[in-house]
Amino acid sequence: MSRAEIEAAIAHREPMLLLDEILERSAERIVCQKTFRPEEFFFQGHYPDYPLVPGVILIEAAMQAGAVLVSDVPLEGGVPVATRINDVKFKKMIRPGDSVLLEVVLNERLADAFFMAAKVRCDGKTVVTFNFAVTVAKQSA
Repeated sequence: MSRAEIEAAIAHREPMLLLDEILERSAERIVCQKTFRPEEFFFQGHYPDYPLVPGVILIEAAMQAGAVLVSDVPLEGGVPVATRINDVKFKKMIRPGDSVLLEVVLNERLADAFFMAAKVRCDGKTVVTFNFAVTVAKQSA
């Protein structure tokens, strides 16, 4: 899936679009790729002498993958927004130039609520795991 197809699937745009490519996708699972370029905005202050990808950015990237996963579901003019993040475990730091794989699995859907599990990996090693839920927020006119 190309960058244009990602932009057609979700509302995120630069500098907050955190997916480069969709590698695999089914109705219940998606695998995306993101390479963190040295010029990313958050490296300026996190940290100037030892730049690291903030944990919340890693979580956001995985949640964007989840948004793409459910983008084929009719959301009746709404967008998926986070309602819950549970069991977050950070295991590895990500630095400029690192490329991560973001895997998200849809575990359950209840009406407009989607319950998912995320795993982020770099070089075959787990970076972060967590569970999250999103629901549909109606866009105002």
